[in-house]
Amino acid sequence: AGICKQEMLQKKNAVLVDGVILNGPIMDSKAGEKFVEEACKIIMEEVIQKADDVTEKVCEWQAPETLKQILDLEMRDTGESHQKLLQLCRDVIKYSVKTSHPRFFNQLYAGIDYYSLVARFITEALNPSVYTYEVSPVFLLVEEAVIKKMIEFIGWEEGDGIFNPGGSVSNMYAMNLARYKFCPDIKEKGLSGLPRLVLFTSEECHYSMKKAASFLGIGTENVYFIKTDDRGKMIPEELEKQVQRARKEGSAPFLVCATAGTTVLGAFDPLDKIAAICEKHGLWLHVDASWGGSALVSRKHCRLLHGIHRADSVAWNPHKMLLAGIQCCALLVKDNSGLLKKCYSAKAAYLFQQDKFYDVSYDTGDKSIQCSRRPDAFKFWLMWKALGTTGLEERVNRALALARYLVEEIKKREGFRLLLEPEYANVCFWYIPPSLRKMEDGPEFWQKLHQIAPIIKERMMKKGSMMLGYQPHQGKVNFFRQVVISPHVSREDMDFLLDEIELLAKDL
Repeated sequence: AGICKQEMLQKKNAVLVDGVILNGPIMDSKAGEKFVEEACKIIMEEVIQKADDVTEKVCEWQAPETLKQILDLEMRDTGESHQKLLQLCRDVIKYSVKTSHPRFFNQLYAGIDYYSLVARFITEALNPSVYTYEVSPVFLLVEEAVIKKMIEFIGWEEGDGIFNPGGSVSNMYAMNLARYKFCPDIKEKGLSGLPRLVLFTSEECHYSMKKAASFLGIGTENVYFIKTDDRGKMIPEELEKQVQRARKEGSAPFLVCATAGTTVLGAFDPLDKIAAICEKHGLWLHVDASWGGSALVSRKHCRLLHGIHRADSVAWNPHKMLLAGIQCCALLVKDNSGLLKKCYSAKAAYLFQQDKFYDVSYDTGDKSIQCSRRPDAFKFWLMWKALGTTGLEERVNRALALARYLVEEIKKREGFRLLLEPEYANVCFWYIPPSLRKMEDGPEFWQKLHQIAPIIKERMMKKGSMMLGYQPHQGKVNFFRQVVISPHVSREDMDFLLDEIELLAKDL
């Protein structure tokens, strides 16, 4: 390094400031390009080409302390060699969960879409931030086009929207927007002097509603959870009672959050009836369709969201059922008068100058709570361009058909018991091992059954054969929640799932 420095200084026009040579680049571009090329080859061979290979493991389980040693996580004063870094890339892939594997059923996302993946490669390489047209001309126009199309599927004639880092953030946006609409002075004056604000949501809602109420200073005690029926749907009559109760208490109701596709049971609230109550009481209706919103692209299944056009705002995550890649989440708003911008704008003069040489209405960043923002709409757009709406519709229809197939197979097999008939892609069931099948359905039976799912889950992960989620819920002991999403999933994978559970639990 010292010799190189001397050589640099001897060159004509060499400039040294504070001991730093300023001539020429500091980065070795050729070495960097070579590393990118070789790393991309590893990604292609170890991730993309193996994505639909059921003979591969879903996960290579290691305990945390063991994995720390394998990965050599320590950062040092000197950099590692390219070969060491490439080996680290291989290790990261090897020990990460393969969410694109056909037998990854663990979450509300799965699978791989090649077009959205290429879109992510492009945006990662370009490294844009979507706030002004001057730095992100293509991606701002793409986002506008995608939001317009999503608004059409909701059934609104016009609207607004923005892509956010997650459905939880979309729900928080909506809550804050509803509050701003109810009391616009809050933006300048804050919480002091406000009445006790109350919002209503289903007891099956996503936990982000409580988080948003806490984060925004509304308070979790001011979230009224409405009872649901045995299918997990909000009961409209209970909502009406709670709104009237809040008014009698002297509180100020301002928001109802309905859910279209609950996290565990996949339930859809009766949106039409809830919308009627909201209109009667002057309440903002937000629909958390993060999970279920993609059914809107299916002519067969869009009926699940009947009445969604009456909502004031909708959260919809194309990264779930449609495979747009994490993260791809939109908040869509019926109001087209600039409410989003009025609520969130801070008018930063160094970024949103009003005397630019182009139409500044395309500088949409001021309606976001973020400054730097990823071009998440692009991966959805490129995928949509590739598949067309009919291709997206086919994904939804196939996923729900496979879920229906699994339900019918569960009914045929001894030891499997459904919680309820699903209406979406969530299939919830118990597996009762041979040792418990002759027991009566008493407290001891349920206590023993509660311990079965965690043991099976541990065994499947250590074997690496598949990943399947479980949970207790609303007084029910641990049960499996299988979710069908990926187009790579086949009927054979449904059969394998049931066979594998029986195999893993044969001695229980």
